[in-house]
Amino acid sequence: MSGVLVVTEQREGAWNRMSFEALAAGQQLAAMLGVPCSAAVIGAGLSPLTTELATKKLEKVFSIQHDLLAEYTSDGYVHALEQAVQQGDASYVIFPHTYQVRDFAPALATRFGQVLISDVIAVHEGPTFVRQLLQGKLNADYRKPTPATPESPCFVSVQAGTFRAEAVEMGEAEIVALELKLEPGQIRNRPGERFRESSQTVDLSAAPLIVSVGRGIKEEENIALVQELADALGAELAASRPICDNGWLPMERQVGSSGQTVAPKLYLAVGISGAIQHLVGMKGAAMIIAVNKDENAPIFEVADYGVVGDLFEVVPALTKAIRVAKS
Repeated sequence: MSGVLVVTEQREGAWNRMSFEALAAGQQLAAMLGVPCSAAVIGAGLSPLTTELATKKLEKVFSIQHDLLAEYTSDGYVHALEQAVQQGDASYVIFPHTYQVRDFAPALATRFGQVLISDVIAVHEGPTFVRQLLQGKLNADYRKPTPATPESPCFVSVQAGTFRAEAVEMGEAEIVALELKLEPGQIRNRPGERFRESSQTVDLSAAPLIVSVGRGIKEEENIALVQELADALGAELAASRPICDNGWLPMERQVGSSGQTVAPKLYLAVGISGAIQHLVGMKGAAMIIAVNKDENAPIFEVADYGVVGDLFEVVPALTKAIRVAKS
């Protein structure tokens, strides 16, 4: 076996943004190994997505379409992807680490006598896959387990925000429509009513600009100061855990290991010291700017730019400068 196969994810004909992060990881791994990279899209009626995927630097795009795959079921995906992996000649199968992947990928790996190396944050020569333990306090290295059979591939999912979707290389790929043997009797589970999030829920993972506030804000009423900065930038307002635990902002705006994982173009951290639990959630940001009066705050170790100063002086001045620049 040779090559890397990236399994993308879509819902109702729209990409999950993490599909392209997984694609970037797959291209990186393939280049490291000197092997081709291919991708697969699974569902029904997905010709537009297949065509779009074929504009990336891939050897092949596998179109895995069947009427029984129109609605997601773990049984349907496992049976279909088992056939795709067998036909795809891949040594490594890469997934985005989504709720859906967590549902079916371990069962798929088991079909090949393997385990899923999940939530990977980096790939090094070897290849070695890096995962974090104990809420990011430790990094652990994993290698491909000894396969049950020589042709068993290695299954890996990559953490949101770790690989940049913008890094995906463009190219031209051959589209291959796979013929599936899939029967209704093979699908034991049935899709239920899809979970609908409340209209107030904020998807920080999709925000290009985020201004995040921490304990340095001192009082709930002071959050308005940071909200003005976020409004001036056209950014989403987020927070570290203590702010949300106090009820000053809703939990949906929490960034960190117990909140949302984000990867914006800009992450502006205001009054955040930089506990490891928070850094886990925002380390994928393209640029990090920190404002903190403690010059030894851990946040400065990961920041691209740092301002050592009182946020109650820095933030109003920054907000004013942005508004002037926009006028």
